[in-house]
Amino acid sequence: MEIKKLNLLGIEVKRPLIISGPCSAETEEQVLNTARQLANKGIKIFRAGIWKPRTKPGGFEGVGKIGLPWMKRVKEETGMLITTEVATPMHVEQALDAGMDILWIGARTSANPFAMQDLADALRGVDIPVLVKNPVNPDLELWIGAMERLNNAGIKRIGAIHRGFSSYDKTIYRNLPQWHIPIELRRRYPELPIICDPSHIGGKRELVAPLCQQAMDLGFDGLIIESHCNPDAAWSDARQQITPDILDYILNLLVIRNEKMTTESLNELRKQIDECDNKLIEILSKRMRISREIGMYKKEHNMTILQTERYSEILEKRGAQGALCGIGSDCVKNIFETIHEESVHQQMEIINK
Repeated sequence: MEIKKLNLLGIEVKRPLIISGPCSAETEEQVLNTARQLANKGIKIFRAGIWKPRTKPGGFEGVGKIGLPWMKRVKEETGMLITTEVATPMHVEQALDAGMDILWIGARTSANPFAMQDLADALRGVDIPVLVKNPVNPDLELWIGAMERLNNAGIKRIGAIHRGFSSYDKTIYRNLPQWHIPIELRRRYPELPIICDPSHIGGKRELVAPLCQQAMDLGFDGLIIESHCNPDAAWSDARQQITPDILDYILNLLVIRNEKMTTESLNELRKQIDECDNKLIEILSKRMRISREIGMYKKEHNMTILQTERYSEILEKRGAQGALCGIGSDCVKNIFETIHEESVHQQMEIINK
């Protein structure tokens, strides 16, 4: 992808870029009241959902195009840039006609290649920043593919929004952060702006502040945070919205670390890391050699490769060992699940020879 990181908005923006406003545009009074408060706090980009795709029918799905003039008033009265979500070519047409400065594409839409292509075709020839939320499922290639469709249509000012990933399991988060996915996206596309959506990751207003700080510590370029003049009375996602005053408080407490500070003083520690990594690879190589010997034994004695009791024992013991050594047990279990998968692969090669 050809990305213009420093020119996402056509102007230089100090990190972090902040986008804020209510989940949904509900009434003209609510939109203007929230926007004025945010403008007084120094927020330069106002967001509000005009069309709201919902998981199930029957919920509030946005006021539709009648809310677009409200957004225009925000722009005229406060000077803020305005942005909303689009999911269909009709949305694109109406949003552009209303003078939107930025568009974003939601998680349900980015998961659908046909919908993304329709949006890309509708935006062909238009020079406007477009932000793409990650798909609901943790699929990095699908996320990249969604942005590539826009890029192929001539959109160069593209940004990614990390809003977390859906999970069947109950956790403290509405959507699991799975930080390793946006980290890998940054590794592949270092010039791609990545913005964090702590509102949708957390799902609860008390989680917004710590998620904002985590995103900054990981080098994210900006934050898109839901803010409402009266969050408890919001027509959608009330629990995750905060007041402009709370937003200002959170932003003032953020620690923004220097991304470009010299790392020469870390060279000695990094050498130690390299030495540890080399030893780990040597030990893993030895472990795989033993796994192949076990595979040969199983072949000679007509045994199945997978021994579930042994596998469960390894995961349980290694997780406990990791916790005692100051390493998260889940992290250790994930590592040994990968090691076990490779061990099974090595033994299958032996048995199938």
